[in-house]
Amino acid sequence: MGPQSDADRGDMKAGVEGGMRWKVHGERSIYASDWVRLTLVDVEQPDGHRFEHHAVRMHPVSAVVVLDDAGRVLLEWRHRFITDTWGWEVPTGIVDAGETPAEAAMREVEEETGWRPSQVVPMLSYEPNNGIADSRHHVFLAQGATYVGEPTDKNESDRVEWFPLDEIGGLIERGELLDGPSLVGLLHVLAFPRDRAGLG
Repeated sequence: MGPQSDADRGDMKAGVEGGMRWKVHGERSIYASDWVRLTLVDVEQPDGHRFEHHAVRMHPVSAVVVLDDAGRVLLEWRHRFITDTWGWEVPTGIVDAGETPAEAAMREVEEETGWRPSQVVPMLSYEPNNGIADSRHHVFLAQGATYVGEPTDKNESDRVEWFPLDEIGGLIERGELLDGPSLVGLLHVLAFPRDRAGLG
């Protein structure tokens, strides 16, 4: 299939905004905590079929790819009990109430690693599982960081290390880097190296 024309894209947009849009008739909560809300959404499909669809409502998340002047990336080695797996991850965390995604990104890096970025620059935002959950993930780039001491959050990682970017592919191939925010952020940096200087 060849590239789409502007007319094709216009037709697709009209289809998305028209007949193929699912209708929402209502929503009810069946579980809620400070971290997550599980709801049942009364939806009607384009063919007229109507049913209740599970939805997971979650806080936004910020993740940060921190690079130093030598082209190394800051990673944490940590255990995730839900999947019972160990892996390297970029600093990631929930955006607290009253906090911007950029503020959360700065805070999470320092709390989890003991390194303080001078600034963070937005790279992209995405929804990791938008068929059942809304959890907007904001991925930032930090070019440089200053060591300020041991991590203040003692429950996040077993250790923190700097890795050359050319070793990231090997971590992924060996299954040592598994989580979505890390994969999306690091693959973006590797795919668009010009962005490492500040997305110029």
